[in-house]
Amino acid sequence: MVYLKAFTHALLHAFKNLLPIVVVVAFFQLAILQQLPDNTLSMVIGLGIVAVGVALFLQGLELSIFPVGKSLSNQFARKGSVPILLAFGFAIGFSAVVAEPALIAVAQQAQEISEGRIDALTLRLLVAVSVGLVIALGVFRTLFGYPLHWFMIAGYVTVVAVTWFAPPEIVGLAYDSGGVTTNIVTVPLIAALGIGLAASIRGRNPLMDGFGLVALAVMVPMITVQLYGIYVFSSAQAAADVVSVIAADKVALSGPLKMLLDLGGMLRDVLPIILTIVFFQYVVLRKALANPARIMFGFLLVILGLYAFVVGLKLGLFPIGTSMAEQLIGLDGFVYVYLFAFMIGFATTMAEPALIAIGKQAEEAASSQINGNAIRILVAVGVAVGITIGVHRIIVGGSMHYYIIGGYTLVIILTALAPRYIVALAYDLGGVTTSEVTVPLVTALGIGLATHIEGRNVLMDGFGLIAFASIFPIVTVMSYAIISQWVSDRHTAKEVDR
Repeated sequence: MVYLKAFTHALLHAFKNLLPIVVVVAFFQLAILQQLPDNTLSMVIGLGIVAVGVALFLQGLELSIFPVGKSLSNQFARKGSVPILLAFGFAIGFSAVVAEPALIAVAQQAQEISEGRIDALTLRLLVAVSVGLVIALGVFRTLFGYPLHWFMIAGYVTVVAVTWFAPPEIVGLAYDSGGVTTNIVTVPLIAALGIGLAASIRGRNPLMDGFGLVALAVMVPMITVQLYGIYVFSSAQAAADVVSVIAADKVALSGPLKMLLDLGGMLRDVLPIILTIVFFQYVVLRKALANPARIMFGFLLVILGLYAFVVGLKLGLFPIGTSMAEQLIGLDGFVYVYLFAFMIGFATTMAEPALIAIGKQAEEAASSQINGNAIRILVAVGVAVGITIGVHRIIVGGSMHYYIIGGYTLVIILTALAPRYIVALAYDLGGVTTSEVTVPLVTALGIGLATHIEGRNVLMDGFGLIAFASIFPIVTVMSYAIISQWVSDRHTAKEVDR
């Protein structure tokens, strides 16, 4: 009965997250396009399956990964062993990202569009290892109190430098891969680890030292995926790989066997988290789990939720994004494409649960120095502007390199100017703006635009919208903090003059 009540609450929560998308799409279909797509019923069923999948997934997290992860974080923080903390940081980062639904969706899209040249599993493992290493680095930074802004400036200078040499086919995907690593699984665990460490170490500030792990987890995959792209697109073996993957994809399975194989794939995705928890709980801490039956039931819900989520993506969110792109391009001019991009970015971000959670944690850590609702609006505006600029790039056919290099150059300049208290939070907010619901829709929108605009390459131009959605919230939050600080300093100066 308790589980059923919690599931109902999670299901309502999932439908609430889908509501902004439904409202925006319905407005455009009924008021502007004045028509419904042929596969409307299939899309509606797909959205319902997505909601059920997200609800099962969230309920599974609440029963298994979240309580065990937070408990382990607190125990290791009290234990104070640097090697164990670093190893735990790596393990949590790796295992959580491997099972991230949004990353699974983007990786599958990349494999299909590149005709197998980019391997979905390789891409996910590469991103997961990157996040694991950088979470360990972030834990090290928190333990020893090094300022985050030096890490971020050096990191993004490296990102921009690698982007200059990376093949255009990989740039958008690399930045999208960084943007989708921190969502429904990773943000609560990573944020709890950072804030818990900062709160337990004397001399650390939870706002300045506790935040920042999410930002690092977004940044490093951008570098490693671009390096992977440099290797893949210059490899003589690539053509043979494409042929073998395409041949393998032609072996179609259906019915119960395919369902069992898909569920087996989901178990493979979640297995690293299970192994991480078992290893650190039983081998390192040498303690039994408090309620193993409930935890295993939670993992079962996670697997079923992931399966339903992926099925719902193919039926609902991907077709919606592609269909909206095709229909809006058919209208005179691109004004409505820009409007749709802005509205979908703003509406979905305002309903993003990870953003609401980070806003509340920031309010508590800053002792009311920061207003959570104001932060949400700033971030939503940043995402809306970012997606709109990304759509503009696809429409006009500009090079992704210049947009990204320009965007992160601006971020680096703002980092040097912004008050220190806002830097870590601003970077973290850039990493929590795109949810497991938003990412597939926005990715499908970009791919749909690139498919239907003449002269565009789907792999080179279709990806990248998530990257823009991650850059511009950092810009809006830091700009707001700089302006607020300037106004405050002027006010203080006037008071002193009096």
